[in-house]
Amino acid sequence: MSVKAFPVIDLVATGDNIRRLRMERGMTVRDLQNYFGFEEPRAIYKWQKGESLPTVDNLYALGTLFEVPMEQILIPAQVQLHMFGEQQAESCCSNHFSGHFGYGKSPMQLQPFVPFALLAA
Repeated sequence: MSVKAFPVIDLVATGDNIRRLRMERGMTVRDLQNYFGFEEPRAIYKWQKGESLPTVDNLYALGTLFEVPMEQILIPAQVQLHMFGEQQAESCCSNHFSGHFGYGKSPMQLQPFVPFALLAA
C-alpha cells in the first residue's frame, strides 16, 4: 500500500502567487477590495503576505476574476513524508499496551478502566 502525503498549502507562496496574478492583470489591491466589497483592504494584504488564505467562496471569486482555476492560485507546500518500518513502529508504540505513553520526558501512567456503571453506583 502506498502512502500519500497529506496535502498542505504553502501560505507564503500562495500569497506571492495572488500578488503576481493581480499585478499581471494590472489590478491594484484597491481593485480587489472593491471587487469583494471589503470596507478595508486588510484581508487582501493578509492573503498576499501569507498570513491567511481566502475563504473557499473568495478563492472561487479570485479564480473567476483572474480567469484561472482555483488550483492555479493555491501553491502546495513541499512536504517530506517520513516513513518508518514495522520494527520502528513496534518500538515506538510498544509502551502504549503496557499502560504508558512514550511522549515527553516521563511516561504517563494510564488509569485503570472503570466502567461507567460502576462509577454511578
